[in-house]
Amino acid sequence: MTIDGSGTSFATCVLAPNPSPMTLEGTNTWLIAAPGSSSALVVDPGPEDEEHLRRIVERAEETGRRVAQILLTHGHSDHSAGARRLAALTDAPVRAADPAHRLGSEGLVDGDVVTAAGCELRVIGTPGHSADSLSLLLSQDAALLTGDAVLGRGTTVIADGGSLADYLRSLDAMKALADTASVRVLLPGHGPVVSDPGSTLAYYIEHRAERLAEVRAALAAGDTTAQQIVARVYHDVDPAVRRFAELSVQAQLDYLAAAGLACPVTARPSAALRGASGRMRSASGRACAGARCRRSAPNVPRFAASRARQSPRVPC
Repeated sequence: MTIDGSGTSFATCVLAPNPSPMTLEGTNTWLIAAPGSSSALVVDPGPEDEEHLRRIVERAEETGRRVAQILLTHGHSDHSAGARRLAALTDAPVRAADPAHRLGSEGLVDGDVVTAAGCELRVIGTPGHSADSLSLLLSQDAALLTGDAVLGRGTTVIADGGSLADYLRSLDAMKALADTASVRVLLPGHGPVVSDPGSTLAYYIEHRAERLAEVRAALAAGDTTAQQIVARVYHDVDPAVRRFAELSVQAQLDYLAAAGLACPVTARPSAALRGASGRMRSASGRACAGARCRRSAPNVPRFAASRARQSPRVPC
């Protein structure tokens, strides 16, 4: 499907021109407004690309709206780098979980409700991909803006500073919303709109359990470093993204050690990985982004995702 211009009655995607194996087709900037509203909210302005930022303003102005607030799902640069410039163009404040990314007096924390542009956005803390990750529930559309917590295609990598335990709790919380029909569509930070949130989130949860089982099996076979485990578990990964596979494995090892299921592994990925935040792509072309695992599981289930949804091996 066409991503630029997609969305719901209250949300429209303005696709940023930053496609890559890390960002899929590019960053999805979301323009949020009720029909007839004179103002709009912008979620994730994306990279500091002047043409893209001006197109956001133009898209709002074409419908007689001004940008009133800028909201960030998290601080990774492919989502946030353009925020300061967009704020200068629109005189709108920037609200984020991380104070370092705010412009103005107000932040965003779990439980906040942003009421503007004829819309209500409920803030839901969904850390894991990063410590500051949050999602936004657009109640009028039963739509959840997920940032990098859930993608439109592929699965998510845990970036440096994220937590697998946090991430699995976040997946459970989002799945609960989908199960109660509070969420009927996902508006991700990359990739197409997700129209089947319940099954997509179930797959994400199963995928993480599968990966944990594979890492535990590699440890039982005698592997002792992230690099060795990548060679076994992610043997078909594209060499260009191998270092991200190491980051993902290290997140799983850290989780297992915290749960008492493995000894701490001290050989960590190279310093070049610090702050890595994007999605990854395997040799097969499936995309991947960031995460860690579930402290509720000393006995991680060893089951496969349904064959209909099973993906090739990807470094997440």
